[in-house]
Amino acid sequence: MAPKVLISDSLSPAAVQIFKDYGCEVDFLPEVGKDKEKLREIIGQYDGLAIRSATKVTEKIIEATDRLKVVGRAGIGVDNVDIPAATAKGIVVMNTPFGNAITTAEHAISMMFAVARQIPAADVSTQAGKWEKSKFMGTEITGKTLGLIGCGNIGSIVADRARGLKMKVVAFDPFLSQERAVELGIEKAELDTLFAKADFITLHTPLTDKTRNIIDEDAIGKMKDGVYIINCARGGLVNEAALRTALDSGKVGGAAMDVFAVEPAKENPLFGAPNLICTPHLGASTTEAQENVALQVAEQMADYLVNGAVSNALNMPSITAEEAPKLTPFVKLAEQLGSFAGQATESGIKAIRLEYEGDVAEMNVKALTAAALTGVLRPLLQTVNMVSAPAMAKERGIQIEDVRREQQGVYENYIRLTVVTDRQERSVAGTVFSDGKPRIIQIKGINMEAELGQNMLYVTNDDKPGFIGQLGSILGSAGVNIATFNLGRKAEGEQAICLCEVDGEIPAEVLEKIEKIDQVNQVKQMKF
Repeated sequence: MAPKVLISDSLSPAAVQIFKDYGCEVDFLPEVGKDKEKLREIIGQYDGLAIRSATKVTEKIIEATDRLKVVGRAGIGVDNVDIPAATAKGIVVMNTPFGNAITTAEHAISMMFAVARQIPAADVSTQAGKWEKSKFMGTEITGKTLGLIGCGNIGSIVADRARGLKMKVVAFDPFLSQERAVELGIEKAELDTLFAKADFITLHTPLTDKTRNIIDEDAIGKMKDGVYIINCARGGLVNEAALRTALDSGKVGGAAMDVFAVEPAKENPLFGAPNLICTPHLGASTTEAQENVALQVAEQMADYLVNGAVSNALNMPSITAEEAPKLTPFVKLAEQLGSFAGQATESGIKAIRLEYEGDVAEMNVKALTAAALTGVLRPLLQTVNMVSAPAMAKERGIQIEDVRREQQGVYENYIRLTVVTDRQERSVAGTVFSDGKPRIIQIKGINMEAELGQNMLYVTNDDKPGFIGQLGSILGSAGVNIATFNLGRKAEGEQAICLCEVDGEIPAEVLEKIEKIDQVNQVKQMKF
């Protein structure tokens, strides 16, 4: 039976034809995307669901189908898809991460010009017959400093365009290497330095726990008087109440917002502020971009449904059916090693080295490396996947090296991941035992054996009496239950590591108490 696909948002007729060319049946029902009950009623008839932003693929929608195999989002943002629910149901979620980068970058540049020259207000005034020439005194772009928060695919395009406008560019991005910054002709800086230097600030970063309200009252206080702020990335990056206060006072000279904390933005604290420009999430809204992402998502979905090929999947590695049984546990190990290193690393990453030893060295290490990079990058780039991770690492100038060799130690299979920063190298290694479960076997050269659970506590400490007792007492008093407890040390009295699984998250005040134990050097709560 031919795969059946539902298109529940507006997609190009050319995308419909791609599905048909692959032999898929297609129902083009763009009105269904706004009707949750209708979508829930019919979704069980389809193998694939192609969407844009209007369709909300909620847990209830997913519960209503046992047939759906893939959801394809024409665009990068998947906020409208419940990915954990889809994963639990075995549904692949795909997006098109690179199809609208140029369009979004161009919109940011357009918004910068518009707010600098007060073009929208001047247009309204002129068409009203007022001719208020002296009222609209603008700001010149040439020679000014542009601060980029996020210098990935879109941010680097903005940097290139800004340099063409003879602007100086300063960028904050934890994954941007110094070498890549030099290649782009920009200055890499810490966030406070960027705030102090920038005349214009534009955001190009995902919305994560670390980036939410990255521009708030405190950040604005560190900026130049009269700074301009442009956000065409994600609502929630800018604290809207704080920005409104700064616009009213004149601390911020102007703002251009394409995205909002709550969308559609029918009401917003920013509306009516002086020298504010707003657009309704138009970053990707050009004919070219919409056509690109529509064709790309149709190609990906059809290739998966007909041939089993997986690309740009957010919740499934790119592995062929033949490789899957043997490779899958090592993909999980590689991603866990990367996630461990990514969560433990606090400074900019220059290079990542992966060493494959034993039978695993003969496998598809490209997939394993991609899985490891996904783990490293995900703490800051939550939408990263095995396809986009290598490109995102390259954009940030991170050097990737993989080394393969025959078995040398006691383990039949062995993967070591080393992260190189400006200050140090940190490595973590693991293997897969006969039970198919990944294990951590070495951290920073210290041998241990640990299986990673959902919530882990990682502590580095001096090997002195009393540490374990104090740690157990603090966790016990806080009602935090220890599921597993693993220890390792270099030698008696030297550096030691504690890695334990706990039931649930550890409150911040409990982590602070652990940090105050005399023997403790570092404390990290990690999630896997």
